[in-house]
Amino acid sequence: MSQNFLVDRHAVDLVVKAAAPEGLVLEPGSGEGVLTLALAAAGARVVGYEIDPRLAARLASRTSGDPGIDVVRGDFTAARAPREPFAVVGNIPYSVTSKIVDWCLRAPALTSATLLTQREYARKRAGDYGRWSLVTVESWPWFTWRLGDTIGRDSFRPVPSVDSAILRLQRRPEPLVRGRRSYQELVELGFGGVGGSVRASLKTRYQGVDAALEAAGVPRDAVVGYVHPDQWVTLWGRLCP
Repeated sequence: MSQNFLVDRHAVDLVVKAAAPEGLVLEPGSGEGVLTLALAAAGARVVGYEIDPRLAARLASRTSGDPGIDVVRGDFTAARAPREPFAVVGNIPYSVTSKIVDWCLRAPALTSATLLTQREYARKRAGDYGRWSLVTVESWPWFTWRLGDTIGRDSFRPVPSVDSAILRLQRRPEPLVRGRRSYQELVELGFGGVGGSVRASLKTRYQGVDAALEAAGVPRDAVVGYVHPDQWVTLWGRLCP
């Protein structure tokens, strides 16, 4: 099921340190329970989701005496998000990374997500290449994205073909914009690719684009991926009063 199990104790410690778990924690893909047990030992109340029935049964049996761990056999992405504040922490399968990230971003009570993902994915989403993706820019007013420690491929069994990294999403105490729909419409238009530049795309709908670009420090010929999320917030403030 495209699972690569974490076997390096130091790597587990790095994930737990990045997550700083407390309260309710949901874990996608508990697998053999190495991270599950570490999260519970750190004081979290863990609900682990495991889609493999054999692994789920084994882990449930192993943790049956621990009141801080509940193992659910099922697909995490089909689960209903809790209403109380909660975090997500997991070593997630590469093949469903985007689905799990999307689930986290849609959950109203999510406080943070600490995910061990393919390193390239984490770098792209955190802007480490100097470029920014649509999902990061769209969610930026509500979440910070941070690239954490690299976890080498030898920390897993079976050994994958690429390294992993810790990706940390954290909900901001207060959103940077007050209009979710108008902000996301602005960003989606910019990423739509009309005319080959942000300026050309935005001019199809908005007035005062040149002044807004100047205020945000965005060159007139800027390609969309090179516009920092904070600059999008400034553009929204100027174009969507």
